[in-house]
Amino acid sequence: MNQFVFKSTAKTFLISFMILGILCMGLTWFSDDAIHSRFWTNLLHNSVFFTGISLMATFFIAVCITAYAGWHTQFKRVWEAFGSFIYVGLGLMIFIGITTYLHMNHLYHWTDEGDVANDAIMKGKAGFLNTNWYLFGTIIIGGTWAFFYNRLRALSKAEDEHGAGVNFSMHRKMRVYAAIFLPIVGFTSAAMIWLWIMSLDAHWYSTMFAWYTGASWFVTMIALTILILLYLKGNGYYDNVSQEHIHDIGKFLFAFSIFWTYLWFSQFMLIWYANVGEETIYFRERYDKYPILFFGNLMINFLIPFLVLLRNDTKRKFGSVGFVAGVVLIGHWLDFFLMIKPGALHTAHSALGKGGHDHSDAAHGAHDGGHGVADAVAHGAHGASEFVSGFTLPGFLEIGTFLGFLALFIFVTLNSLSKASLVPENDPYLGESLHHHV
Repeated sequence: MNQFVFKSTAKTFLISFMILGILCMGLTWFSDDAIHSRFWTNLLHNSVFFTGISLMATFFIAVCITAYAGWHTQFKRVWEAFGSFIYVGLGLMIFIGITTYLHMNHLYHWTDEGDVANDAIMKGKAGFLNTNWYLFGTIIIGGTWAFFYNRLRALSKAEDEHGAGVNFSMHRKMRVYAAIFLPIVGFTSAAMIWLWIMSLDAHWYSTMFAWYTGASWFVTMIALTILILLYLKGNGYYDNVSQEHIHDIGKFLFAFSIFWTYLWFSQFMLIWYANVGEETIYFRERYDKYPILFFGNLMINFLIPFLVLLRNDTKRKFGSVGFVAGVVLIGHWLDFFLMIKPGALHTAHSALGKGGHDHSDAAHGAHDGGHGVADAVAHGAHGASEFVSGFTLPGFLEIGTFLGFLALFIFVTLNSLSKASLVPENDPYLGESLHHHV
């Protein structure tokens, strides 16, 4: 079968999880503190996570086109389908940008003009860390990503309709767009990572953070590719996607899990060794107050992929590769949780600690089995080290929100897959993919 049919049963299943996600977001809002810090961080966390996955899929398509690679051609439509989420992700990030511009959320410490005026470090970064650049930078750069995705997707579908042609005219156009897109995404993705995630810890900086976050996005994209391919093969599609293809994708999962670990250790070791206060505090905070996530991050995202996929034959076993892919998906979602939540919690402490908010409302906190942010504020400085549900560890509301976003991402992916043939039969590199052997 070369045409995916998005059945109503699959749609109903995914929509039910999307409804669960919406309910969890609603419960988070109504059970949250006065500034709804848990709600906004959950929205930012999942929006950034899945937007980055779609960006990495488009990026890897461009890499393969530029490198004259053909091994992936049979299932490249899966990556094209991942890329279609960029429209949804861009809409979510623009929404966060608008609410940041209008000071409707308290995600970022640098949005408080009074604090910036009295802080030499934040004042020095104000040319980049400001609400205008956050909103309009997101629109311009995100719109650029969407434009290049649209062109690559349109040309790929055009090959189906008109044929590759003797002169490979469609594919040559794709190479031009891919070659232009690669340097653009290389520089702009770093800028957006600094703005969306790194600036949550406004005093902190690291020259490796964009690489680290990009690697986390990429390895998660590879993990989702494996899971979607196994789902499609289990439903009778992609018969020609063999152990050889899964083996190669498994190698990417293995290699980039190690690459992510290399970046994690390099960033941590260099900053810890230099012992510069503005840099070290990022890791000190997480090392002391989030030890389960800090050390669990390495266990899940390095040790499990390394130990399971080290043997060459393991990467040919669908069950083993699928298991690791599922673990890595959850592990890197937790990685982004650890990037985002501690910095946002400090901003929430600062905002709730000022006299302009109704602390009688805030005192209700976040219910979900732990103390709210307002409860931590009420305990003063000691409160920062106490358990704060939805910040110290993900609660049920965070898990439900994640499942809702994951269902949305898969829904958009499967819907996009149903809009074109699964195998691009007129792609000039299809023969290489059909006869791929390692």
